[in-house]
Amino acid sequence: MLVWTRCVMRPRRWVEFAVISSRSLLLSLPGKHVCNGSRRHHGTLMAEEAKKLAAYAAVDNHIQNNQVVGVGSGSTIVYAVDRLAERVRQEKLNIVCVPTSFQARQLILQHGLTLSDLDRHPELDVAIDGADEVDAALTLIKGGGGCLAQEKIVAGCAKHFIVIADYRKDSKALGQQWKKGVPVEVIPMAYVPVSRAIAWRFGGEAVLRMAVSKAGPVVTDNSNFILDWKFEHAQNWKEVNTAIKMIPGVVETGLFVGMAERVYFGMEDGSVKTRDPPIN
Repeated sequence: MLVWTRCVMRPRRWVEFAVISSRSLLLSLPGKHVCNGSRRHHGTLMAEEAKKLAAYAAVDNHIQNNQVVGVGSGSTIVYAVDRLAERVRQEKLNIVCVPTSFQARQLILQHGLTLSDLDRHPELDVAIDGADEVDAALTLIKGGGGCLAQEKIVAGCAKHFIVIADYRKDSKALGQQWKKGVPVEVIPMAYVPVSRAIAWRFGGEAVLRMAVSKAGPVVTDNSNFILDWKFEHAQNWKEVNTAIKMIPGVVETGLFVGMAERVYFGMEDGSVKTRDPPIN
């Protein structure tokens, strides 16, 4: 029986085996405790498995032969492309892929899938993408990875826009789970007046997103900056999205309103939950 009484350094392979072992067994041992780092690692493993479940379900349910597919960006999309490539090989599917970012383009090429663009394929059969948060009405916050403009363009060109996410992205209202705000892509010279205009009109604070592994701000695939608007309360997101886009210098917002046809959530218990837009 495996028992941890304190956090200690162990060989990497041993630690991973211990974390993957039965959660209920570890947590039910009397008088024993699993270190916080191990719980966090276990939570990460659960979230990754949930992403995979959602991605596989979406690809299996919405991808058919002879389709043009929009490929989103982010960590959950990695699993969707894995499954898409697997099905293409096994079922000899004829699939053309249109990326939403440099990352998506690299994934398509690495898996040997057919790469195209909106010049050659301006109409897509389906687009599959992730989300940072999804509310009860299927309004999305996207852009945590900085690809919001191209993601929205590709989604807008698709007959069906399907979203995949893990259980942590599910909210009744935007802002409950995602605390980093609504991304807004802006022309670099306009980031100060745009941030001031957003704060003045809608409250909160719009902050320039700074890079982690480089000096200075994050630069998008379109050579623009990103503001993260940390709003203070719930809004009429359709009206806010339109109003922000009218501010000179704004390229696009990370609010996806009325675009998603279905969302697949991978759950902690290994199931997949779907959500469709409410019927008005």
